Amino acid sequence: MSEATQTPAAGRPGGSGEILGHPKGLFVLFFAEMWERFSYYGMRALLIFYLVKHWLFAEPKAYLIYGAYTSLVYITPVLGGYLADRYLGQRKAVLFGAVLLTIGQFMMAIGGTGGQSDPTINVFWLALAVIIVGSGFLKANISVIVGQLYPRTDVRRDGAYTIFYMGINTGAATGAIIAGWLGEKVGWAYGFGAAGVGMLLGLVVFMWGKPLLEGHGEAPDPARLKKPVFGVPFEWLLYGLSIASVGVIWTLIQYQGVVGTILLGSGVVLLLYILLVAFFRLQPEDRDRIFAIIFLIALQPLFWGLFEQAGSSLNLFTDRHVDREILGLTVPASLFQSINPIYIILLGPIFAWLWQALGRRGLEPSTPLKFGLGIIQLGLGFLVLVWGAHLVGIDNPTPVIFIFLIYFLHTTGELCLSPVGLSAMNRLAPAHMASLIMGAWFFATAGGNFVAGMIARATGSEGGGGTELAKETVLSVYHEIGLVAVAIGVGVALVSPLVKRLMHLDTLRDEPELAGTEELGEPVAAGVHPELERE
Repeated sequence: MSEATQTPAAGRPGGSGEILGHPKGLFVLFFAEMWERFSYYGMRALLIFYLVKHWLFAEPKAYLIYGAYTSLVYITPVLGGYLADRYLGQRKAVLFGAVLLTIGQFMMAIGGTGGQSDPTINVFWLALAVIIVGSGFLKANISVIVGQLYPRTDVRRDGAYTIFYMGINTGAATGAIIAGWLGEKVGWAYGFGAAGVGMLLGLVVFMWGKPLLEGHGEAPDPARLKKPVFGVPFEWLLYGLSIASVGVIWTLIQYQGVVGTILLGSGVVLLLYILLVAFFRLQPEDRDRIFAIIFLIALQPLFWGLFEQAGSSLNLFTDRHVDREILGLTVPASLFQSINPIYIILLGPIFAWLWQALGRRGLEPSTPLKFGLGIIQLGLGFLVLVWGAHLVGIDNPTPVIFIFLIYFLHTTGELCLSPVGLSAMNRLAPAHMASLIMGAWFFATAGGNFVAGMIARATGSEGGGGTELAKETVLSVYHEIGLVAVAIGVGVALVSPLVKRLMHLDTLRDEPELAGTEELGEPVAAGVHPELERE
């Protein structure tokens, strides 16, 4: 049976209409997230080079900093999602996060003279901390608003998340190209400054498009936010405490080892909390869906631990061991970070059409099977690169075509897992846990990013910045993780029918968002059904 078979309902009375068969609000979120991703991926393309070449960190240390930063970017959405679910609503959380991200990205442009003895490095740590906290409020919540625009059983949902994912990658591609080129060729400040401009544009688009969201993502209890606590409106108290948390993150980002311990401990606590809710506060079918969610989330650290080599070890491998000459020009290594998002822009519509076409015929692979296929392709990407490097000889530069091939296979794998996973989290989660589950999804991604730093560390040398990577060591690590990924992907594909059974897709129902909505005879999925409000 197909996972998505219901015909989409007609436009809601009083709604803002549709574009290409989707609510206009989807495209507001598309453009807001596009500029946010321009900002993030523009900075990400430069970060490992900035750490090694400007601040002069040894490669293993730079990899750990990179892994700690990217993992914290994905762990903070757990708290941001919880605060949005309980108090702020997703729209206000996204707006607050966008403001912090804009400030943090512009702070990154303050680079001083470089070297770890330069006191300006403290501004760098502070900028990373502000960006991390801002991401915590924006990341999970903007994805949740996408899901709120559609009924839970709407056949358009996977396609909507794929379109949204194309917005992410449009920004990622242009950010890597523009900020990467400016950073490497003109100056670090220009690259990071471009990222700041991109984030500012995202903030403007989101504020402008509020009416097109049709009231989705608002606070569950607006009156509570206005009540004073210690003489301060509760909403502003939440903002103040969140800004104060920047100091905690500022410390953590400098002591990367602590981040791994926190990830492990808080991951156990989060898992126990979700399981307790599942066992004691959910009906049997919702409980089974939580088990399916946990299975899918557990695959995140593996996938992203390998995939995120792109920004760290694969980035430096491309810089030092790949023939980057194309049409007579030597392309800066940071620009290769745009290949993955460009592939997604090109392949995203094909995958969106493919899932819907297969779904209408009852042939669509289940969500867990798509995950297995994605992990297999991820592993094959590493194996292809290793084969290509050995084909021309270790002592010779690796042909650039194999960089394009590894990113191609990683992209097709990503399209089988990431947008599909975003859709599954929102579809399967009980409405009152939507942002928490989405936060848990990003939390597992955080674990993957920290694992990525540890894997990358195994490929690096202990020398100072600019030390040559041991090419043989890198390829050996890539060969091992490629084989492991293929084996695990096959295993996931084999157990996928059992996981699909836990999803109870045949009994999945839409939930009315407001009292009286059922009278309209329209399935809606944005609000919290009174019977599900148990906290």
